[in-house]
Amino acid sequence: MDIQEIADRLHITDLLARYTHAVDSGRWDLLDEVFTPDAVIDYRTAGGIRGTRDEVKAWLAEVLPHWPGRLHLVGAPRIDFADGEARVSAPFTDTLAPTRDLVTADTEGFLHGGGWYHHRMRRTPGGWRSVELVEEQSWRTAR
Repeated sequence: MDIQEIADRLHITDLLARYTHAVDSGRWDLLDEVFTPDAVIDYRTAGGIRGTRDEVKAWLAEVLPHWPGRLHLVGAPRIDFADGEARVSAPFTDTLAPTRDLVTADTEGFLHGGGWYHHRMRRTPGGWRSVELVEEQSWRTAR
């Protein structure tokens, strides 16, 4: 691995962290730092939509406030470089909570899940950006 590949891997890993921070904080405009304007994002396996970056930002802003307590954890990604792109698969777990207050674990409205985020990334003048994200929901529990 040369210095450029190490730097690329660090940038891509940082991009995954930026993605989860944007979703968990509700700072939807931060997704502009993660995705290209023409990116396609597919959340259908989790019951969501498939759309452009702006369509998904609007959908997230409408749906996720129902769960003000949000936490996404992304595991170590597998990153493969080929033909000027990076294929990235990273395991994740998420918790969506109906409140940020201290409540018992059996409170109605909690969602827990996990699976894989599959990104196709491209280097842009602003650094690496995702041009496609497909969420592969592997499991989900609800209370």
